[in-house]
Formats: sequence, C-alpha cells, structure tokens
Amino acid sequence: MPKAYWIAHVTVDDPAAYQAYRQANAAAFAKYGGRFLVRGGPQEVVEGDARPRSVIVEFADLETAHACYRSPEYQAAMTLRQPCSAVDLVIAEGHDPA
Repeated sequence: MPKAYWIAHVTVDDPAAYQAYRQANAAAFAKYGGRFLVRGGPQEVVEGDARPRSVIVEFADLETAHACYRSPEYQAAMTLRQPCSAVDLVIAEGHDPA
C-alpha cells in the first residue's frame, strides 16, 4: 500500500500566532504517525507560483492522512492556523511502482 502525503503551501501573516498552531498540530501528527519531510526552510520557485512556505507530511496510507486531517486534534489546531495564515493543502497518495 502506498504512503500518502499532505502537501501544503503556506503564507504566514503572523509568525507568533502561527507558532501556536505548530505546537498544537503536534498532537494530531503524533497520533496518526505524520512525519515531516519538508517543514519550511529555503525554497526556490523555478516554475509557476507558490506561497513562501512549503510543508510535506508523510503518512502510512491515504486513509490515515485523511483521518488525521478530520481528527478533533487537527481541527482544533486548524482553528489557530486560519486567522494567521493562508494555506493550499492537498492530500495525495504516493506512487506505488509495483
């Protein structure tokens, strides 16, 4: 079964408030086994448009990735994120070469 990923592009308008979201989302990611592959850091847009911050979180499978997003833990964290940032978020299944 292929892994799944949250792929987010983020514009942070209030870094101090966004820090509270980062602390709060840790409970959901721990519960559902989310593992950060990319969490901010330098990036270069080489084609098209993108927000200033990129985040990729890996999950065991698509079902788990969706369950994490819908969880009470993440929904509570999301209420902290929404007033201080703009996000484009995709949940995608990874490639399974088999």
